Amino acid sequence: MSEEKEDSIENCPVNSLKKLDSEIELKEVLIVLWNSKRLIIVVTFLFFLASLVYALNTPDLYKSEALLSPTESDKSGGLSSLNGQFGGLASLAGVSLGSGADDKTKLTIEVLKSRKFISEFIQNHNILKNLMATESWDARSDTIIYNAKVFDIENNKWVRKVRFPHKEKPSMQEAYIEFYKIMKVVLDKDTGLTTLSVEHISPVIAQQWVLWLIEDINLEMKQRDVVEATKSTAFLTSQLEKTNVTDIKTVLYKLIEEQTKVIMFAEVRDEYVFKTVDPPIITENKFKPNRAVICIIGFFLGATLGVIFSLINYFIRNK
Repeated sequence: MSEEKEDSIENCPVNSLKKLDSEIELKEVLIVLWNSKRLIIVVTFLFFLASLVYALNTPDLYKSEALLSPTESDKSGGLSSLNGQFGGLASLAGVSLGSGADDKTKLTIEVLKSRKFISEFIQNHNILKNLMATESWDARSDTIIYNAKVFDIENNKWVRKVRFPHKEKPSMQEAYIEFYKIMKVVLDKDTGLTTLSVEHISPVIAQQWVLWLIEDINLEMKQRDVVEATKSTAFLTSQLEKTNVTDIKTVLYKLIEEQTKVIMFAEVRDEYVFKTVDPPIITENKFKPNRAVICIIGFFLGATLGVIFSLINYFIRNK
């Protein structure tokens, strides 16, 4: 009985009409597309041509990256047990009891990505021209070709035309935005390792900037810790002279000893926060663009839009 019911449902006039309507609609769409094949071909060709021109005029970008390991260890050692009792005193002195390498690495990454650090990096290494005015790179002569509409290389002068409030010479705000686009810092939470990379039209410049970034961020964090440790030592020494309580003096001596270690480590260690596991190289292969993918996307985008335009045009005319 159930099989007979199913057969009767499938063969009922209503379902047959619906099936017939769907077949007619599909045939109608195919006929419309066939009649509009010229429009579809033209739109597809134009998009493919535009993507081809874009791909050919987009300069190659090279990526240089370094793998970094945190060198920071828990300097507090046995002092972490004193955190509950003397944490307030340590905080006043600027001493952290119980902070580990993971927190230090996260702080260093945020400093590395900060506006202040990147702006100073651009100015200290005088890289604004190679950041904002490059057009292409000659691999054989290792020469940067600059955009003449942006920078006059003969007169060493910025000539770009911009609207207020921008000026001919890019500001540090513009430079920061541009540099932030090409620099990537990724922390692997599982391994604790950090990958630092820079993209540029010159693989030589990309590698050099990664090396400078590693050097500068280590120096920046070293100087911060030395200044902090020096101030903390001065404060702890002044507190030591004011108290006669033996237990407090013991803790103060330990805190001063800890800050002395910070200064000592900073003096003898160049790779202060980040130790290079895998240094950056001058890569031989471009990172992007993938011109074949760009052309394929352009082709399928053109074909899709051609089909949509054809159907829209047909339904508008037959309303």
